[in-house]
Amino acid sequence: MDFVTPAGFRDILPEEARLREEISSQVQQCLARSGYTPLETPTLEVMDVLQAGGRITGAPFKLFDAQGDLLAMRPDVTMQIARMCATRLKGQSGPFRFRYNQRVFREAEAGQAQPREMTQFGVECIGEAGATADAEVVGLFVEALRATGLSWFNLTIGTAGVLRALLEASGESEAWKRQVLESYHRSNFVELDALVAGCAAEASLAEAIKALPRIRGGKGAIDAVRGLVGPLGCVDGLDDFEECYDQLMQAGLEAYVSVDFSVMSSFDYYTGIVFEAYAPGMGVSLGSGGRYDNMLAAYGQRRPAAGFAFCLESVMAALRLQAEGDRPLDTRPLRVAVPKGALNAGAICALKAAGKDTTGLDDPGRQLILRNEGIEYIIVRPTDAPVFVALGAADCGICGKDSLVESDADVVELVDLGFGACRFVVAEPKGTGPEVEERYRKLGSIRVATKYPRITQAYYAQIGMQVEIVRLHGNIELAPLTGMAERIVDITATGKTLRENDLVIVDEVLGSTARFFANAATFRTDARIVGLAEALSSAPSSPGCLSSEAPSAEAPLSEVPSAASPSAASPSAEFPSAAFPSAGATLTGSLTKAAGKSTSGKG
Repeated sequence: MDFVTPAGFRDILPEEARLREEISSQVQQCLARSGYTPLETPTLEVMDVLQAGGRITGAPFKLFDAQGDLLAMRPDVTMQIARMCATRLKGQSGPFRFRYNQRVFREAEAGQAQPREMTQFGVECIGEAGATADAEVVGLFVEALRATGLSWFNLTIGTAGVLRALLEASGESEAWKRQVLESYHRSNFVELDALVAGCAAEASLAEAIKALPRIRGGKGAIDAVRGLVGPLGCVDGLDDFEECYDQLMQAGLEAYVSVDFSVMSSFDYYTGIVFEAYAPGMGVSLGSGGRYDNMLAAYGQRRPAAGFAFCLESVMAALRLQAEGDRPLDTRPLRVAVPKGALNAGAICALKAAGKDTTGLDDPGRQLILRNEGIEYIIVRPTDAPVFVALGAADCGICGKDSLVESDADVVELVDLGFGACRFVVAEPKGTGPEVEERYRKLGSIRVATKYPRITQAYYAQIGMQVEIVRLHGNIELAPLTGMAERIVDITATGKTLRENDLVIVDEVLGSTARFFANAATFRTDARIVGLAEALSSAPSSPGCLSSEAPSAEAPLSEVPSAASPSAASPSAEFPSAAFPSAGATLTGSLTKAAGKSTSGKG
């Protein structure tokens, strides 16, 4: 028997425990000086109570008690405080200023390097509205982080009101608005651009929706947004936001606070200002917060509210990085994850066209890290590139859209590079369609072999079909040929292997091209990321980049026999065929929602 702790849980030995105690004491004193009083909430909460708030951070641990009630170990404290205000404090006028220091528990997917137990600091300012209250909460967040001893961090602030106003004015469908909100939530600039390009909204409104998350800086960024949306009458919340920013500057916090209108997470929750804290070199945010005036109404009593939360473990990791460095971490060489294999030549070509020194990258030998002036390249499998970037081992990277979707890594998708075009398809042996349908009719399920279980499961869930997934690591085509599975889901560029093994396409799942993406924290703390993204977007495409994936000797995919409707063979850069127009558009979103990635703050 192995006497170990469960995955994501750990023992804390005296030396670390003393440091945690010291940091906790400093933070609590800081919050107390600002008039915030302590409270505690129970470890277990009735699941219905959490769901009433309309938003549950992460995936909570759930269990049934002896009375048959479904309970959850608290994944977040805010909803518990909202429930308490509506019951124990009902009828009291307020305002209330609460602080807490409690453990939270969130489930993580198998194989992901995420803690499942964290110590969370936070405050809730309930009953106060307006710019002054917002500035109080943001300023207190800065002071609390400084109280830990951290000095290398940045608080990026945005507001949810402007985008909400733009979407309401667009006249588009609710489904389209949800997809736009989801692309903002995931900071997926590529998907946002595709959605805006395909909408019927007035050109100036569409351009504003596309441009808004690309605006960042200081007071000038607020002026730029006002100039963009003012003529459209979509300035909701911008006056309060600007006043809050001015108060923060008057408080001397210009070194810590910046404006970034891409910080717009959890739109079902935040109603006004939204903010996140980042430290250079950290793969994830330190914490987050904002204004959520509508949430307390779910528990029967409407009150304005704002707050923040951050995790002790994240701050301690940032403190270690700060202690190890003798200069700001964003002055070190930029580290880029470059894919091996079919995308390698195109990635090198794109980086070279963007002005980067790629000397030696086309023939690195056995080197896994190649260092040139001002830049480092780590050479990885395309499927691993999102993991290296999400966990902060690389600042940015290049891989196929398929690898981003399958990994479901928390990264910022910035540029569609255009090369490496391929598609995910469903295929089966020619002539076996009736047999497959009969098996599904009798058994209610079919077997599907794939290297991409996440994409496959999401696709079949989207079309409402039960499947048994057989995960393989190569030669997927063998599965139906040997009777191990009825169908496959695989990625193809030319269809040569399918054709030579007498397999026909049944349906399309997802289009894929190479993407440039970045770590969320680095994207918001290192201006070089935006500079490289702009260079990659504007660099002229080299014919060599675009043609490196498909040798001319191979037939195009359109020549592969198809058992589906004619529309199933038409390629798409972003979404699947017209036969299933919503599958690709919602596929990545459904995966992201299921993951519940936030580990540090309120979401």
